[in-house]
Amino acid sequence: MSILINENTKVLVQGITGSFGARHASLSLAYGTKVVAGVTPGKGGQFFENTVPIFNSVADAVRETGATATAIFVPPPFAADAILEAADAGCELIVAITEGIPVMDMMRVKEALKSFPNSRLVGPNCPGLFTPSYGEKSHGGCRIGIAPGYIHKRGNVGVVSRSGTLTYEAVFQLTQLGYGQSTCVGIGGDPINGTSHLDVLKMFNEDPETEAIIMIGEIGGTAEVDAARWAKEHCTKPIAGFIAGATAPPGRRMGHAGAIVGGEEDTAEAKKRILAECGIAVSQTPSEMATTLLARWGK
Repeated sequence: MSILINENTKVLVQGITGSFGARHASLSLAYGTKVVAGVTPGKGGQFFENTVPIFNSVADAVRETGATATAIFVPPPFAADAILEAADAGCELIVAITEGIPVMDMMRVKEALKSFPNSRLVGPNCPGLFTPSYGEKSHGGCRIGIAPGYIHKRGNVGVVSRSGTLTYEAVFQLTQLGYGQSTCVGIGGDPINGTSHLDVLKMFNEDPETEAIIMIGEIGGTAEVDAARWAKEHCTKPIAGFIAGATAPPGRRMGHAGAIVGGEEDTAEAKKRILAECGIAVSQTPSEMATTLLARWGK
């Protein structure tokens, strides 16, 4: 098993004819992902790479292809409406890759999504999701977003992170040591997102294929602390954590829009202390994420 996506997930791409969307739609197809539709208003009736039909609206794409997940590669001024269009069309999984969506737009989206309880938003400003394949012909795999396929290996470690590059680093370390991943989820680094560390931890805890977890966070907000405190009481699987931003001064944003220290539990040191108190093995540097997990896991 895996969480959220698998080889049977039918994916559509909003913004498939833009340069960024086209490049990653092509890479997902090459990996074996079932990209069944693209959406670009005004280009309905055309085909992407001569095989994937393009529709004018998400509703048309869902109705004609049965797509249940969407990857959004739409420019920031239009991305909020793209998210809501996907929810209104019945997409169960909405993965917003777009960076730079205005905070006020995301506040509006967050409120509006309460009316669509069957739709889950991952992101925005995220690398997406990756369930690695079992081997040749990408059997069992699905790629939604921008993560590089070659670093992944199918296995039993779940990865959840606010950072795309740190996700790739953890995945590569695990693969190099011979340990694969069940599913990797990049939740994004914006202050308002759709899916939290806690949401993903709960799914990994219930997934029989996932035996251990790496949770990567950073300064700003309390999401990692909330997840750690839940895990202390409820999670039955070993977790290793890493918190980026140890040298960031209070009150100054570093990197992601949500990475700003605003309270005493927002700092890297405070988060690391709380994670450790909750039984999570804390990696002190990004180069030790996989080995820290293996030590905690007893491997």
